[in-house]
Amino acid sequence: MSHELTPSSATEVAAFLKEVNTLPAKTGQGRLIFALDATASRQPTWDQACELQDAMFEAVSQVGGLQVQLVWYRGQGEFKTSRWFATADPLRQHMVQVRCLGGLTQIRRVLDHAARESKHHPVNALVFIGDCVEEPPDELYQRGGQLALLGIPLFSFHEGGELGAASVLRELSSLTGGAYCPFDQGSAAQLKALLSAVAIYAAGGRAALEYFSHNQGKIVKQLVHQIK
Repeated sequence: MSHELTPSSATEVAAFLKEVNTLPAKTGQGRLIFALDATASRQPTWDQACELQDAMFEAVSQVGGLQVQLVWYRGQGEFKTSRWFATADPLRQHMVQVRCLGGLTQIRRVLDHAARESKHHPVNALVFIGDCVEEPPDELYQRGGQLALLGIPLFSFHEGGELGAASVLRELSSLTGGAYCPFDQGSAAQLKALLSAVAIYAAGGRAALEYFSHNQGKIVKQLVHQIK
């Protein structure tokens, strides 16, 4: 189902940033792993994500900053991770060089990578954008439990609404204390608002996200309510 979003006015955004700046400061920048399925069916949404990732940096530019690491998989076991990016332009330049290629999902490797990365740097949130789950759910749930122990919430943005994948991604997000949200290719504004919300959470915590959601549409408020 599609939800209408109410865009924040410039005044509301300014008020939000002013309020967030009064919250207790976090140590360092928020860190977010941005993981995408780059198998063949995903090219339209990959191109969309190249543009919308800017919103994550814009949303937190005055909140405390954000570092983003890109993770993607495609083809026959190809799995890639980037360095950490602190601004949108180099991340976009990295993303536009990737072309999607047929293959099976590798969500298990995404979850394992997030757990390993947290041993080197704190990871405040893991975003996954995909349309399919082709791995044994129990193996994913086991890893979801590990992320929960590490304090890494998974935010699953599910394209297409396939029921089996929806069930697994919803449960996996719940296990980690994150959230599940469906979207479609026509919901660019919706996905932009959701990515901005998760970036705010990674940089400023739940209090910042709750304030941000006050002037957002129903779908962002639903995301907040799912977070444990």
